[in-house]
Amino acid sequence: MKKIVFIALSWLSFYSVNAQSKEAQSLASALQQFHQAMISADPILLNQLTADSLSYGHSGGNVENKASFVDHLVSGQSDFVTMDVTDLTITVVDHVGIIRCSLFANINDKGKPSTVKLKVMYVWVKEKKEWKLLARQAVKILP
Repeated sequence: MKKIVFIALSWLSFYSVNAQSKEAQSLASALQQFHQAMISADPILLNQLTADSLSYGHSGGNVENKASFVDHLVSGQSDFVTMDVTDLTITVVDHVGIIRCSLFANINDKGKPSTVKLKVMYVWVKEKKEWKLLARQAVKILP
């Protein structure tokens, strides 16, 4: 069984940044669940947390739909081992949430261990009182 690692400091940063609104706290919690679902490659939770029209952009330029995104994680083609989030900002306007952060992760892409350092923007939409990831785009952090 894969060991799930999520840096406690990251979780604390969610709440220190988002003390201003319940909606922002709720969205921070959805992001944390999403990252845990990515690490555990949980297809049920991944499907629950993503919109049917998901557009998931990678730092290398590849863009996946929901089915492809979930399949790559569940099959192990993309394997997140750890994730650490810093520089978190959350903006909520009506039923749309935008999250920007720096993401540092240990991964095993196609069985090859590596690390990624990314700036990520997530766009979430509230559907029936639940946050769903609608779009994500990542870019590499330049040295």
